[in-house]
Amino acid sequence: MQPSPPVLKDPYAYHTEDVAEPPTQFGAILKRIGPGMILAASIVGSGELIATTTLGAEVGYLALWIIIISCFLKPAIQSEMGRFTIATGKTGLASFNLVPGPRMGVSWVVWMWAVMVLVTMFQIGAMFAGVAQVLNSIMPEVAVSAWVLVLLAFTLWLLLGGGYDRIEHLATIKVGLFTMLTLLCAMMLTSKPQYFSVAQLMEGFKFQLPGGGLTTAVAVFGITGVGAAELFMYPYWCVEKGYARYTGPIDSSADWKRRAHGWIKVMNVDIIASMIIYTVATLAFYLLGAGVLHSQGLLPKGNEMIAVLSRMYTETLGPWALWLFYAGAIATLYGTIFAATAANSRVYADMMTLLGVFDRGDYATRVVWRKRFVVALLLIPVGLYFLKVDPSAMVKIGGVAQAMMLPVIAVGTLYLRHKHMPKEVYPQPWVTASLWIASLFTIFMMGYYTILLVRG
Repeated sequence: MQPSPPVLKDPYAYHTEDVAEPPTQFGAILKRIGPGMILAASIVGSGELIATTTLGAEVGYLALWIIIISCFLKPAIQSEMGRFTIATGKTGLASFNLVPGPRMGVSWVVWMWAVMVLVTMFQIGAMFAGVAQVLNSIMPEVAVSAWVLVLLAFTLWLLLGGGYDRIEHLATIKVGLFTMLTLLCAMMLTSKPQYFSVAQLMEGFKFQLPGGGLTTAVAVFGITGVGAAELFMYPYWCVEKGYARYTGPIDSSADWKRRAHGWIKVMNVDIIASMIIYTVATLAFYLLGAGVLHSQGLLPKGNEMIAVLSRMYTETLGPWALWLFYAGAIATLYGTIFAATAANSRVYADMMTLLGVFDRGDYATRVVWRKRFVVALLLIPVGLYFLKVDPSAMVKIGGVAQAMMLPVIAVGTLYLRHKHMPKEVYPQPWVTASLWIASLFTIFMMGYYTILLVRG
């Protein structure tokens, strides 16, 4: 008699046995974080290694303030989205599907997300190109295009055969590796007066718009820190980690309220921990681009992208550091391919439930659709690579798409906070004020940038 196949446990459904008290000690809380590490793996990628360093190479230290604001501003929106998911059990798309306005099966916000992700395939294509260029530098007898196909096959194998735990573990390793290496280079940079001075650093806090690098600045604001794509991803990782299941379905009891606030606290620690990591990495990348590349008039473009970027390491640590850069670049760019595809495939599968393609409680079918989207979301960027689009241009295109989506997310989050958030988990007034400040600033920035771009 053949054994019956294992039953897949649905992480998107409540299970009585999963309800758990939240940890209260800081050490115990740290053991329960994880979604932010996956998000950081997605964040510390092409945005930092390519777009952020390109901005530094173009305008020097002038746009440092954009980097800092981008990293510190958007977590207020991210936290409110996570709060809503923990309290209601709704995923990111299901939450924004409540936003009023035109509908074609689902809310206009859901369709905007779907289009945005398709545009960000340019970014994933750039990452495939970047990793393949590094591997070709190590083994030049294998063509770059062949390496792209090898990476495609390897990623399909990883993502079609693993769940949340595998993704979290790989993401944590990836984040730690290149963040430490790049921080070391940035620290070494400060000891080289030809690349760094306090006076140059202070230029970055004059709040001036970098005219020559405006398009890149828009892309960096959209990509660095928590970008629009990551804001949509985060609630899904919170669900799969179990924060909503541990809280249990809302029943307005004192026990539920205590659990909800406790797991929201865990989530906020997760957000802060990941914010520290990606902010340090982002600032390090920017300072290296502004100090090393800008001073030498170098821009990471086309087939020379990786060779130019490697100068950030070799000029600060010495020629021997080239191999460190290769290892770090592979970890950074490939980790983002892995994490972003894992997340976006889940969100697209969720969109199918909202469109009525299958029932929300049918987890086996959800997994089938998730795997289908894994394949599609890898084949599209590989196809873009073979169309020979400039990798750095790919990153900018995807970044601008994310930047334009940020005001929509900000408005949608404000709507959910004031119209659908359960009163039992209302945040403190200062938290709501932070959400409004972050949202209004994001709307203003992107509106201002759009006007400047239109004017040419």
